[in-house]
Amino acid sequence: MILFLTGAIVMASAVIALFFLRFWRSTGQRFFLYFSLSFFVEALHRAYSAWDGASHEDSPYHYLIRLLSYGLILWAVVEKNLRPRSPDS
Repeated sequence: MILFLTGAIVMASAVIALFFLRFWRSTGQRFFLYFSLSFFVEALHRAYSAWDGASHEDSPYHYLIRLLSYGLILWAVVEKNLRPRSPDS
C-alpha cells in the first residue's frame, strides 16, 4: 500500500511540474520555471525513495533534497517580490 501511495505522489508531483512548465512556456516568467523544477525534484526524489526501499529515509541526504526543492519555491517567491516593477503594470 505504501508503494502505491508513493507512486501516486510521484505521479501527482510530475503532473504539477508539467502544469507549471506549461505556464512558464506561455508566460516566460521564471517563477513558474522554479516551481516546475521544484516539483520535478520532488517527483524524482520520491521515485528514488520508493525504488531504494526508503531504508534510510532519516539520512541527511533526503533532507537536503527536500531543502533544495523547498528552497526553489522560496527563491521563486522572493525573486518575484524583489523584481522592480515597471510603471505600466
